[in-house]
This record gives sequence, structure tokens and C-alpha cells, in this order.
Amino acid sequence: MMVSIIVPVYNVENYLAKCLDSLVSQSLQDIEIVVVNDGSKDASGLIIEEYARKFPGKIKAFTKENGGLSDARNFGLDKASGEYIGFVDSDDYVTNTMFEEMLQLAEKHDAKMVICNIQKVDQNGKVVQKLTQIPNMSEKIELEDHFSVFSDLSYFACNKLFKKDLFADKRFKKGVHFEDIQLIPQLLLECKVVAQTQNFHYQYLERTDSITKTHTEKGLDILKAVKDVESGFEESEYSHKRKELKNFQIFEGVYSFLAYVAFVKNEETFNTMTDELAIFMEERKIKIQDILSYSRFGKNYLLSLPVKKKIFYLLFFAGQKKLIRKML
Repeated sequence: MMVSIIVPVYNVENYLAKCLDSLVSQSLQDIEIVVVNDGSKDASGLIIEEYARKFPGKIKAFTKENGGLSDARNFGLDKASGEYIGFVDSDDYVTNTMFEEMLQLAEKHDAKMVICNIQKVDQNGKVVQKLTQIPNMSEKIELEDHFSVFSDLSYFACNKLFKKDLFADKRFKKGVHFEDIQLIPQLLLECKVVAQTQNFHYQYLERTDSITKTHTEKGLDILKAVKDVESGFEESEYSHKRKELKNFQIFEGVYSFLAYVAFVKNEETFNTMTDELAIFMEERKIKIQDILSYSRFGKNYLLSLPVKKKIFYLLFFAGQKKLIRKML
């Protein structure tokens, strides 16, 4: 097989059929769909069995005890036989030409990673937000010349196609949150060339039936993920690109982390996490001016944000935690 698409499944009976329909109808024929039932307790297992019967040449179905998203993806990697790997979350879906175009780009440019755009959709299929991944750059991106991609990119696993050998000695970290931030940048560091399409192939479903998750100290896993990436960075051929490393630390370790902390309701947890952020910044000599002047895709990041987010960040950087708590 040229492409293996790994689909971890856990209790998504209302969405799984649409996801699998979008995969079995791919214009690329040389694919296998590795569906990993991660101990679902609803009817997801029955749906998987039905699709495996209908599409025996395309779907490889497996069932395992629940181990979480990373464990299910790693399980799928061990079962995959394709030269390239894609990941699709089981409540999302993709366009019919996604993997054909991304494979063509991988082969055309000898790229170990290919990226497409994402759009968030509601349960009626209406587009609610378009997420352009790498604006204003060509189809082929040579990292040595355009390493700003390292600090600017959104590190989702699901809108990318990977050469399988990137996973030769790397796997998703088990038992953590934000496993994509921990692993995908390290895979990028193994690449010389990445390719991209400006097509919005990946459809990310914003579910109205999902219970809002309580934001907890698990958010500290973001800082741990950044630390793991730092270790990989130092061992990579790009270790001299210090500016881009600092920008990565600012974007993921400060802005992304604070975006999570903004939804932490417990005041003690909020204070603990912001104290950890202060230590993180001090250890890396990240100053407030560095954060305020950080640019993403050539534009000042803070100035590009909606007003409420902008106020939240500015209050935090000004040390006004009490005002922030009232705002939240």
C-alpha cells in the first residue's frame, strides 16, 4: 500500500460512519484504512465491523483495550503497511481527493511531510472557521531556507501526510495531553523539505453534543511537550536556528499555554500553572518584549488576535492576575 490512514475510535457512534464514508470513497485507490477500536463502549465497534465487511480490501479493523489516543495511534502505526501515514480523528471527515493530492505532492517534491488546510464545520456541514496553515509560501518549502515554518506551524497530526520512516524510532507519548505538540515538531526536524496544498481538505467537526472539558493542571503537559521538542531540536541539523526555537517557545509555551489556562476555573490551579509559566520563561530568558513583538507568518501575533484574547494576554503580561480572574 502507498498510504495507510490510521483512525483511532472511542465512543463516536454518531459520527463514525461519516468519517469512514469519506475514507472509503477516496480517489486514491492504493490505500488501507487502519481502524483501531480503543475499547469503545457504544455501538462504534458494530459500525466498524459493518464497514470491514463491506470494504474488506480497504479497511483493516482492530480492537484493543482502552489506552487513549496516543496508544491507539501507536497501535495503528505498528499495523500499518503503507509507505506514507495519515491520521484522521473519528469524528472528523475529509474531502475525497485529500490523500491523492497529498501523495502526489510528497512524491513530486520528495517531501517527508505534506500539509493541507483545515476548516472547522458544524454538525450540518456549515463552515464556521477556515484555518490556513502556511500562507504566502510555495508548494515546496525547503526548511533550511524557510525555517520560520518550525515556529509558525500548527502542529495537528490530522492534516498531514508523513513518510512512514519518520516513525522509525518515534511514537506518540502515552498518557499525556497535547501529544501532537510533543511529537510532530520532532518529525518536522527530520525533514529537509515539506510540501503543502492550500486546499481545505480536512474537516474538523465542532461538536455541539460534547461536554465542555474542564481545563486542569493537565495543561502543564504543554510545557513538558515544549521541553521534549527542545531536546530533539538540540540534536537536529537545525540546532543553529536559535531565533526560530525561541519563537516556538513563545508560540507554544506562552501563547498556546495561556490560551488553555484562560479556561481553568479553579483559582489555585490557575495560580499554580501561571507560576510554572513564569519559571518556564525565566529559564529560557523569554522577556515580555519578546512576547509582545513575536510575529507569526510575518504579522505581529498579538495584534492579530480578537479583542477579548488581546486584553487577556495584555493583562497577564502586565501582572494583573486579579483582573484576569474577574474577567474569566
